[in-house]
Amino acid sequence: MRNFPRLVTARLVTGALALFGFPDAGGAPESDARLAAAWRDARDSHRFDENAAPPRKGRRRGRRDISIEISAPIEHVFRVYSDFGNHVGMHSFLKRMVVHQDRTEGGTRHIDFTAVEEIPVAGVPVVSSTHARQRVHHDAFSYETDTWSLPDVVTHQRIVFEDLGGGRTRVTEHLAFEAGVLFIGVTVGKGTAAHKETQAGLKTAIESGAL
Repeated sequence: MRNFPRLVTARLVTGALALFGFPDAGGAPESDARLAAAWRDARDSHRFDENAAPPRKGRRRGRRDISIEISAPIEHVFRVYSDFGNHVGMHSFLKRMVVHQDRTEGGTRHIDFTAVEEIPVAGVPVVSSTHARQRVHHDAFSYETDTWSLPDVVTHQRIVFEDLGGGRTRVTEHLAFEAGVLFIGVTVGKGTAAHKETQAGLKTAIESGAL
């Protein structure tokens, strides 16, 4: 029975692959231009950066808050942590980031990007793309990120940074996951675990001086 949750997760993900048509395992990486086109299609079709409430029929939303303390000044932690290029390698699935647009309006930096992941399913790596829009508020030491990925999973994230004094910083991630009723449990569990893994990796890299 110990492996039952893992088995259920694998079956759910495998079903999603068949139903929604994830890219084939072992296929050639998508070009930046194709990823940019896919980002626009996802934004136009799903409006993932609009935090509508409540979720539409057949969908559920789950929320989690996770925090970590990092022994470094807030300015440095914020600069490193808010740059998603530094997240590559911190999470075992995340392989590369492709930025489609980077602009500043009214003091807020807006970044449209796609994160490319390789997710093991039954021992086979499957390439998955997460399309995202990030808004960075330098003056407030905070940022928000909205994402969409198959199988129609949306996240809304608000990350805030608190100066604890003595060269220490607390980072708190307020996470909201939205997915179909069959996938919301797996989505919240796996998504939260991935964010915790990234947090721990960034903490180690920042405190060691690697970032």
